[in-house]
Amino acid sequence: MKKILFIIGTSIAIIGLLYDAYAYVLISKENTGLQKDVLSLGEQVGLLAQTLNSMTIKLVSTTQALESERNTNATFGPQINQLSGTVESLQTIVSIDPQLLQKYSKVYFLSDNYTPASLSPIDVQYLYNSSTPQLFLSGALPDLGALLASANREGVALKVISAYRSFYEQGALKLDYTDEYGSGANQFSADQGYSEHQLGTAIDLGMQGAQNLRTEFASSTGYTWLTSNAYQFGFILSYPQNNVYYQFEPWHWRYVGVTLATKLHENKEYFYNMSQRDINQYLISFFSPL
Repeated sequence: MKKILFIIGTSIAIIGLLYDAYAYVLISKENTGLQKDVLSLGEQVGLLAQTLNSMTIKLVSTTQALESERNTNATFGPQINQLSGTVESLQTIVSIDPQLLQKYSKVYFLSDNYTPASLSPIDVQYLYNSSTPQLFLSGALPDLGALLASANREGVALKVISAYRSFYEQGALKLDYTDEYGSGANQFSADQGYSEHQLGTAIDLGMQGAQNLRTEFASSTGYTWLTSNAYQFGFILSYPQNNVYYQFEPWHWRYVGVTLATKLHENKEYFYNMSQRDINQYLISFFSPL
């Protein structure tokens, strides 16, 4: 009996030892696996740290670049805006017909095929002869209408006797004047190609009952009003007293734009006495609003 108990006890002890050994092996394997997992996680954390560091460096670099760009814009912004304005100004000048501010009376020549870019009819209520349509440069027509309306509101009933004339119309008119006045026609009528009327920006103005198309028109209320107000609408007297081109023509007015007309009026200057280079500087403001 004791022997059996001893054997049983010994067997249990052995089994216990074997179980402990087995458990130890299992725990060792688990520890080894955990260690590998820990090492793997460590490697991943290391990689993430490197990535984060790299991204931080890039972010700092980008921030510095943006700051540099901001400083550059602050430094060169005015110059950039100025250049932009210059480009726009050049585009405006290029889009405007340079002939509109040329000096044509016995100076420059307009060819027989020159016509303004666009012509529009003048309101019939402002025509001296309502049965004879008159055309004017479309872009400047609003200023002409404003001038005539303003004069009429102030009791000065100005009327347009003549406006645009083509190369051949001017030639026919000059021929008629030459037949009637001989060489004296050269004192008041331009040859074809030298008339401001071909530009579509010149008008002959008169009034009912006045001595129109004569120097006596200078004594009319219409002429008095024009000399005081026409510049505000962009018009100048082309041939004032003592000019070297034609006789005094108080009826003949030319559109040159509000800016240039105002400058000439305020400084008491004469358009044809200006250099063409100085005149051309006003092309950009030719169609400026009132």
